Amino acid sequence: MRVKRIVANIATDNVAAAQRFYGDILGLDVLMDHGWLVTYGSSQKMSVQVGIASQGGSGTPVPDLSIEVDDVDAALRRMKKAKIAIEYGPADEPWNVRRFFVRDPFGRLINILMHK
Repeated sequence: MRVKRIVANIATDNVAAAQRFYGDILGLDVLMDHGWLVTYGSSQKMSVQVGIASQGGSGTPVPDLSIEVDDVDAALRRMKKAKIAIEYGPADEPWNVRRFFVRDPFGRLINILMHK
């Protein structure tokens, strides 16, 4: 047996609120839409990972989700243009990651990162 996919599920009464953040700003595609459940993703191959942490590194809280992008500074510009508050960073971390934290429309702490 092998794990094929891991899906992060976020509970909300307003499923449509995800489109601006996950679709428009982060550029994820709608992969499935049942009305009560919308799954955003990418057609590119992704590795399966689950992070278990006692802290978020550099004295930060543990984020609810980590989203790796190919250009963290472009993602940062998109967040600022959308007037989404940056909660941490941008920071060049000692473990060769550049990242920043924001909150999605549901209050989840999101770690947007790029490996250097």
